[in-house]
Amino acid sequence: MGRLLKFLFFVILIGAIGLVGYAYLGDLSPEQKDISTPVELDAS
Repeated sequence: MGRLLKFLFFVILIGAIGLVGYAYLGDLSPEQKDISTPVELDAS
């Protein structure tokens, strides 16, 4: 049982380190593009 808990802790630790590394080093910025939509104003 102790080995299983140690292994589980190790896997969680490696996953957390990987997630933090991906957040800092991965390209998480969204693509940007211009969107123009014509607007009709009813000024009567």
